[in-house]
Amino acid sequence: MRWRTGTRSGNVEDIRGMSGGRAGGLGIVGIIVVIGLALVLGIDPISLLGSTDLSSAMPAQQSSLSREEQDLLADNATLVLGDTEKTWAVIFEDELGKTYQNPKLVLFTGSVDSACGYASAAIGPFYCPGDEKVYLDLDFFDELNRQYGAPGDFAQAYVITHEVGHHVQNLLGTSDYVDRKSRQLSGSEANKLSVALELQADCYAGVWANRAQRQDLILEKGDLEEALNAANAIGDDTLQKEAQGYVVPDSFTHGTSAERVRWFRKGMDSGQVSACENSLLPAVT
Repeated sequence: MRWRTGTRSGNVEDIRGMSGGRAGGLGIVGIIVVIGLALVLGIDPISLLGSTDLSSAMPAQQSSLSREEQDLLADNATLVLGDTEKTWAVIFEDELGKTYQNPKLVLFTGSVDSACGYASAAIGPFYCPGDEKVYLDLDFFDELNRQYGAPGDFAQAYVITHEVGHHVQNLLGTSDYVDRKSRQLSGSEANKLSVALELQADCYAGVWANRAQRQDLILEKGDLEEALNAANAIGDDTLQKEAQGYVVPDSFTHGTSAERVRWFRKGMDSGQVSACENSLLPAVT
């Protein structure tokens, strides 16, 4: 994919390489100082350490990518985020009569501390409604290529815009609805709601792709296939088959590969938020 025009987002927090995904952690020396002070004052050291981020004392995890490779991926991510800001601002104002609030993108390495808790990169990219931030370890894109056979910059854009889709759901109140409703349901029924939320986020990623293609993006041969390959590669049924050799539909949380592809296409083909309505979720008003 190529950009006709492109504005890099300023809403990016780059904490790659920092221990525990946080700046300002105590570190080993800091923890020793805290323990020494506690002993001098006759205070239980655990009471002081309990209010600190102990993970920051751990060595920072190393990326499998070179710094040059990471910087290239980071630059592309800021371009994609910048375009989502422009696209969703127009949709919110012109079509929904609302004001869009930009999320932040946090680039980290290995693990990170968010308002949703401490998380390892192993869980993949995620959106935290508590701080309205998208969290991304750029090594995920290398894994998407090598392990799942879904390379390419448009596949990467799909991943980012899916998470931004969750931000849209948060702003529209859809996420809160699912959270409240899920507490009243059985496990399998709650999973259905989770799947509906994820598929709608896939659809919103498709809406962005449609608008961006008209405004800023020049899609090159194979670009659409990159996004569809990524959606197909991370479907629940595909991942479960690879991990355990069989599928358990009642435990699905994101939808099958075919469903993820179909919902992304719904958004991509229409470019309309209304195309992403799901009977299990409240209508967007």
